Amino acid sequence: MIRNIVHVHGGFVDGSGWQAVHDLLVTDGFRVAVVQNPTLSLAGDVATTHQVIDGLDGPCVLVGHSYGGVVISEAGTHPNVAALVYIAAFAPDKGESVNTLIADPPPGAPVPPILPPVNGFLFLDRDKFAASFAGDLPADQAAFMADSQVPWGLDALGGTVTEPAWRAKPSWYLVATDDRVIPPPAQHAMAQRAGATIAETPGSHSVYLSQPAAVADLIRQAAS
Repeated sequence: MIRNIVHVHGGFVDGSGWQAVHDLLVTDGFRVAVVQNPTLSLAGDVATTHQVIDGLDGPCVLVGHSYGGVVISEAGTHPNVAALVYIAAFAPDKGESVNTLIADPPPGAPVPPILPPVNGFLFLDRDKFAASFAGDLPADQAAFMADSQVPWGLDALGGTVTEPAWRAKPSWYLVATDDRVIPPPAQHAMAQRAGATIAETPGSHSVYLSQPAAVADLIRQAAS
């Protein structure tokens, strides 16, 4: 049983969204760390993640949500990473980035309301944030997330993976079946390509907030 869990958040949000999952795992006796990624560049976020992993006393399960899946795919080659868990996340292959994975959405697929970049940073349209990113959260919580967005750097979206960790390490993937940011068929396709153990749960892109028990359950599987 692996006792260390490391959480990596995605774009537009910070690590505080992991609190409910954190609390469930801590109650089970896990040592849980949450990476606060600057989301300025993939290289910077990988370095920040490695800094957290370096501070652990043994192997860990590395968990990523959304863009955090790109980070863990690159950072997960660290020797202290024993397993990967993708939560409604991008799971890129070598040479892929968020940009390449979202470049050609299938007809009819929901398109996230990303505003044009300003000074190298992206935000989601505040008025459309809830419907796209947090459709199953209380309205006041979704509104707060829209108002507290973290700027997402273009270098983070364009950062390409050099050697995806899922090619060498076991992975698990939680598909959020109501996701309107990463379409569920795309989630399934990436999970299958990675050879991940796949679970499904109803949930928006913010499934780590709305379904913390399902998220924690899959992490426990990976840890065992």
